[in-house]
Amino acid sequence: MTNSMVADHARWPAKDDPIFTIAGKAQDAEKKFGVENVINSTLGALMDDHGKLVAFKSVYDVFKQQPDEELAAYSAIAGMPRFLKAVEQSFFKEYRPQARIRTIATPGGTGAVKHAVWSYTNSGDEILTSDWYWTPYQTIAEEGGRNIVTYELFDSKGNYNVSGFKKRFKEIIDRQKRLLTIINTPAHNPTGYSVSNEEWDIIIEFLKEEAMDRDKKIIVLVDAAYIDFAGISDERREFLGKFSDLPDNIFVIAAFSASKGFTMYGLRNGAAIGISSSQEVVDEFYSACMHSGRATWSNGTRGAMLTVADIIENQDYYRRYMDEKATFNNMLRRRAEAFVKRADEIGLKLVPYRDGFFISIPCENPFEVSKKLMEDNLFVVPLAKGLRFAVSSVSEEKCLKAPEIIKRSLENNK
Repeated sequence: MTNSMVADHARWPAKDDPIFTIAGKAQDAEKKFGVENVINSTLGALMDDHGKLVAFKSVYDVFKQQPDEELAAYSAIAGMPRFLKAVEQSFFKEYRPQARIRTIATPGGTGAVKHAVWSYTNSGDEILTSDWYWTPYQTIAEEGGRNIVTYELFDSKGNYNVSGFKKRFKEIIDRQKRLLTIINTPAHNPTGYSVSNEEWDIIIEFLKEEAMDRDKKIIVLVDAAYIDFAGISDERREFLGKFSDLPDNIFVIAAFSASKGFTMYGLRNGAAIGISSSQEVVDEFYSACMHSGRATWSNGTRGAMLTVADIIENQDYYRRYMDEKATFNNMLRRRAEAFVKRADEIGLKLVPYRDGFFISIPCENPFEVSKKLMEDNLFVVPLAKGLRFAVSSVSEEKCLKAPEIIKRSLENNK
């Protein structure tokens, strides 16, 4: 392109986001054939059985009580202090680690990922995550001149591939001396896998061994965007307590998302939570994120922050919120159980699933299979290694129907 005006680092091929493109086609099909005749499993949002976005009444009743001037006003760049305290309380609950912790507001969990990538890697660095991963990791990495590299997420028994993680981690950190690794758990996007407490014990012990070399800087981004829809009660939060008393050259950043836990998708509300045994390290984290945030998005959504704070601080509000969330969490689990059970009955192979919004189906030629499924009015997201089905957005009845349609399409595309 001889007349390009864009700077070299900002020149990217023109392309649409595949998820939103397929979602648009699904919406067109719903208008043409009726919602009841379309299975739309594209977007990672909670939808009711009629295809309507779930917005917790317990949240938006509080949001609408905010005075207009509070909704309109700027937030503090770091986030409202009440909000930051509420985030930590909501996120850790009784599993707060024995550590120094500082929190800063971000626009959704995505902002926390951006902070980790920008402030804790150097240009040209490799960032480690699993081979099934949320594709915007790559977008965020390449925007800053970094590279995503992967290890196989699952071993031969369908458990977390700890040995593969260790091998790849050591290869990179021995060369770079600094490594950011992204572990998306619990309720991994796109597979629905949650790393177990026992698997975390092995990971942390390995990281401690690597940290004995004081020249190494180890940064772990725990992308916990879906933690509020994982497990029964707070069982999937237990691992957070394991980040106690770590060597000070291991730094953990947790990505918190109110988009999921409080159904605040478009309000762009989240936080990055820094966890370290060193006060100096978390203070440095806070300063780095403050500077980067000011340079990128300035500040977040004040009304959303105050709503979260009000809910966490008020027992009545909190009880209503937790009851409503439990209702929809139970709905989500019923849908997932229906899909997994039916897939097992008919022999449709799935990636191991434990929690959350998504289930993945491994296959060859996922983009071709996805196109073929559209002819059956079933819309899924094609990934590098398979298909992502969002049980979060599909009724239990349709979750029972979908596996057979998918299996037939896979067999016809061999």
